[in-house]
Amino acid sequence: METVKVLYILYLIAFNTASFIMMGIDKNAAIKGNYRIPERTLMALAAFGGSLGAITGMLVFRHKTKHKKFVIGVPLLLSLIHISEPTRH
Repeated sequence: METVKVLYILYLIAFNTASFIMMGIDKNAAIKGNYRIPERTLMALAAFGGSLGAITGMLVFRHKTKHKKFVIGVPLLLSLIHISEPTRH
């Protein structure tokens, strides 16, 4: 059981790090007018466990903070992930 917890934590670290980095990359691309990361990709990363990284990226980079889909959806995903967390027991 301990191995499952460690793997789950590593999984969350990977997805949260990726979400945070992708928010920064997309913000930089928006400023420069370059190709953007699709919103569905950013939301998918949040949905698959990277919601805390996405929220942190939104705040640090001041990115997607005016989009209701992100302002409401990402914290909701974080809540759902926390409720269903397999390592709570």
